[in-house]
Amino acid sequence: MKSITDSLAQNKNKLLATECQPLLSENNLELDNFKLPILKESEKYLLNEWNNTQTNYPQQGCIHQLFEAQVEKTPDAVALIFNNQHLTYRDLNSRANQLAQHLQSLGVGTEILVGICIERSLEMVIALLAILKAGGAYVPLDPGYPQERLAFMLSDTQVSILLTQKELVAKLPTHTAFVICLDTDWNTIAQNKKENLSTSVTADNLAYVMYTSGSTGTPKGVSVIHRGVVRLVKETNYAHLTAEEIILQLAPISFDASTFEIWGCLLNGGQLIIYPPHTPSLEELGQIIQQYQVTTLWLTAGLFHLIVDEKIDALKSLRQLLAGGDVLSVPHVQKFLQTVDNCQLINGYGPTENTTFTCCHPITAPLQSDVSIPIGRPIANTQVYILDKNLQPVSIGEAGELYIGGDGLARGYLNRPDLTAEKFIFHSFDSNLETRLYKTGDLARYLPDGKIEFLGRIDNQVKIRGFRIELGEIEREIAQHPDVREIVVLARQDETGEKQLTAYIVPQYNSGYTHNKLRGFLQQRLPNYMMPSAFVMLESLPLTANGKVDRHKLPAPSRERPQLEQAYIAPQTDLERLLAGILSELLKIDRVGIDDNFFDLGATSISILQVAARVQQELGIDLSAVKLFQYSTIGSLANYLHSNQNSQPSSDKLQNRAQRQQAARTRRRNHQQGVKQW
Repeated sequence: MKSITDSLAQNKNKLLATECQPLLSENNLELDNFKLPILKESEKYLLNEWNNTQTNYPQQGCIHQLFEAQVEKTPDAVALIFNNQHLTYRDLNSRANQLAQHLQSLGVGTEILVGICIERSLEMVIALLAILKAGGAYVPLDPGYPQERLAFMLSDTQVSILLTQKELVAKLPTHTAFVICLDTDWNTIAQNKKENLSTSVTADNLAYVMYTSGSTGTPKGVSVIHRGVVRLVKETNYAHLTAEEIILQLAPISFDASTFEIWGCLLNGGQLIIYPPHTPSLEELGQIIQQYQVTTLWLTAGLFHLIVDEKIDALKSLRQLLAGGDVLSVPHVQKFLQTVDNCQLINGYGPTENTTFTCCHPITAPLQSDVSIPIGRPIANTQVYILDKNLQPVSIGEAGELYIGGDGLARGYLNRPDLTAEKFIFHSFDSNLETRLYKTGDLARYLPDGKIEFLGRIDNQVKIRGFRIELGEIEREIAQHPDVREIVVLARQDETGEKQLTAYIVPQYNSGYTHNKLRGFLQQRLPNYMMPSAFVMLESLPLTANGKVDRHKLPAPSRERPQLEQAYIAPQTDLERLLAGILSELLKIDRVGIDDNFFDLGATSISILQVAARVQQELGIDLSAVKLFQYSTIGSLANYLHSNQNSQPSSDKLQNRAQRQQAARTRRRNHQQGVKQW
């Protein structure tokens, strides 16, 4: 007697033969390539038992409908807090309804895309909810993105309406969308009714389009439906999401961690703390967590590592901490587990194409130092398959490509049917002809207990600070600079285990190439998270025997000061020397001039946080990261600290720090000489 799986295989193949043969013939494809395989018993166990994740969640519900149901339950509970302002669930619902009425009067309805370029604020959440209530789908546009990237996204989506704030209008590129400034236009919007609207939107309709890096050199818009979001945050099993949770909203809305933060909170009756629209210092982040007694927090792996190193006490009040976007460091996880009690640490993995999270792993002690942190098991209503190149299941312990199925799958890529067909493939383990699998490009393997271990990428894609980046997109933009002849970009790990983007440049003959000239060029084209931290100039790229670039022979960035337009001017005062020492140590550059821009030297958002933390640690000065963006040279920062009486360090602190820096430089020089002699 045949098993159920074998029976499904035969039935599905019959359906394929009758219904799909014309399409297959038209495209010169063989039916045999699409047959459901007859599986061994061990393979059935892997596919079925470890993917038995179904839960009874409201899979036909829409985001805004579930929010409205929550409003009925707890109308007077606080939904949002931003600075000294707050909104109850009733207030938030009323304001979103007024804006939704306004949007509908302008033609927003089912599947209509609406752009949103708003800093973190109460208005940001009102706008997201209103777009969904009107029947539309939101397109997040990060105000910090270069105009060229924003222009592409506006053109690709063809949004006819753009929600923004008055101060951001000048930062937007030329476009044809009708602009609504929520801060200055609200008096008009507030004339609309506060009652819930009626739409024909279903769980299969679009909720948002979010852009990720593209391998062809242009971003690609991932089209996510309501069901994917609902499956992420309702009746799930990877985190505790109830009305008791206080969740910090820290991620940009252009980053899909915000999907978890916002809707994981508001669809479950929790309280959402919106972080002000600037990069926080570790001190500020810790203060917010303590002030509002935040219980749930999501951090990128890089920020998690930094906080564990510099400000771990800030995490002690949490009940659950989700970290991910890249590989978690075992030593940092160990330190967290040893220091922070009563907080569940969760390693989260998932591409935007599967709505934020695919697998999660609750981490418990003890850990073995020689193993990696697993990404765990598929979350509720999600299936994961690890397959070989023939799309057959691999055995336990064998490496294969990770494929994803289930209710979290996006519809595909906006305006890219070719790429959608390539990445969202026919589901060969399901009897339903309409179901699909997403081809992640990630290598993974099953551990004996069913958990999954992430092994890296198959292609030229990396994750930096939680953002997925196609190195080819960066190379394409750099190659357009007239002073660049050849270019290769790598993601290299530094001694702390963090990934840093490094660009290897072969300049044009007799060109006037400088590092900050190229950086200024790229700032108009790439978002900050795609900007290389280091630029290495080479006479030629090393090649393999068959003429390809030999990436293994590309040198690590040196500690030499990069080639800049301005001449090196040494620090003159004790404070300038102290600050230069901190920058030199953290950016791994031997000399830092007083006029050298921190970002031209390779500073990132993470290293800026490190600088702020180190200044506070060494000098007792509470320096916000915002000031480091504002005063981004040694000279300007020292002047700011001198002019601010509360920020002036004592001469003893300066002298003590200078002595420690000198001792560190001596040790490093002696070590380097010892290595050379050896």
